[in-house]
Amino acid sequence: MVSRADRSVFAEWWWTVDKYLLFGLLALMIGGVVLSLAGSPPVAERIGLDSFHFVKRHVFFMVPTIAIMIGTSFLSPRNVRRTALIVFAIAIVLMFATLFIGQEVKGARRWINILGFSLQPSEFVKPAFLVLSAWLFTENSRRNDIPGNIFAMLLLAIVAALLVAQPDLGQTMLVVIAWSAVFFMAGLSWFWIAGLAGLAGVGIVAAYTVFPHFAGRINRFLDPAAGDTFQVDTALNSVIHGGWLGRGPGEGVVKRILPDSHTDFIFAVAAEEFGIILCMGLVLMFGFVVVRGMSHSLKNEDAFVRLASAGLLVLFGVQSVINMAVNLNLMPAKGMTLPFISYGGSSMLALAFQMGLVLALTRRRFEPARLTSGFSRFATTRPKAA
Repeated sequence: MVSRADRSVFAEWWWTVDKYLLFGLLALMIGGVVLSLAGSPPVAERIGLDSFHFVKRHVFFMVPTIAIMIGTSFLSPRNVRRTALIVFAIAIVLMFATLFIGQEVKGARRWINILGFSLQPSEFVKPAFLVLSAWLFTENSRRNDIPGNIFAMLLLAIVAALLVAQPDLGQTMLVVIAWSAVFFMAGLSWFWIAGLAGLAGVGIVAAYTVFPHFAGRINRFLDPAAGDTFQVDTALNSVIHGGWLGRGPGEGVVKRILPDSHTDFIFAVAAEEFGIILCMGLVLMFGFVVVRGMSHSLKNEDAFVRLASAGLLVLFGVQSVINMAVNLNLMPAKGMTLPFISYGGSSMLALAFQMGLVLALTRRRFEPARLTSGFSRFATTRPKAA
């Protein structure tokens, strides 16, 4: 046990980090390993790999994932901004390079091979971009000579343009939602709200017109007879087949014909083998992480910390909701992972960085001025020596 008298860096971190939030995130990671055991073997067998190929890789990525999350949580708010700037700059360059030398999968260029490892740079851009946007919004309110709002909009345009060029419209929508939430919390006027809503509407119509795969997903969602809905229908059958208590670990049947049971549709596998009750517990765990983090965010007096942590939590929460909603056919398919549960190296590492930033920003800190005033009051109220 770490002593409160210990003045080491680790001791300071241990007594200031939100342990409930930390343990909630670790619980999701452990749940991801368990559900990987349930969902990935059928996929590996279908493509001729060892049954536990994806499970082994999921566990392999767990080590750097935990290390990145905990290591990032040691950062101060100032170093959070600096780290976000570095990560953003590197990831933007890699995203641009991906358009030309990236691996093309199903008509999209989202991955780039670096030293034998397939990396998705857009996953790392998202948290870094939101932190920088929060800083720009904060500076805009503090200093009249810095047009922070305009710079933040320019960053959004750059990120959105690169995502659309891949194309990755699901991630584009996610980034815009989280960025808009930060902008709203920064105190934008109703004029901006109306303008952003109008631009979002124009963007959706343009995407529907320009990208056939996007239009196809919308059409299939509105009218299942308009195209192939095999994957969504199979996911729903998995949920129905599992019932309230599930078929039991390893006893799932429908999951064996579900193409992306280890990634986008892992939630449906959880429903079939462990039941709706466990899925409700999973939803509550995601909700706990978001609400717990938000409670710290809203109490913080530092505007940057408040906006940045809230934006990162919105990003985490909305991504979780989108994935689960797609599994239940409540919205069109988006190809988005369930945080820390779905298989995916880039996703896990980027989420570790993202939630490590949240842990860093929500740590308990005391302002020097407040400490000084506290000591002054103590000095003035001490009894005089006889």
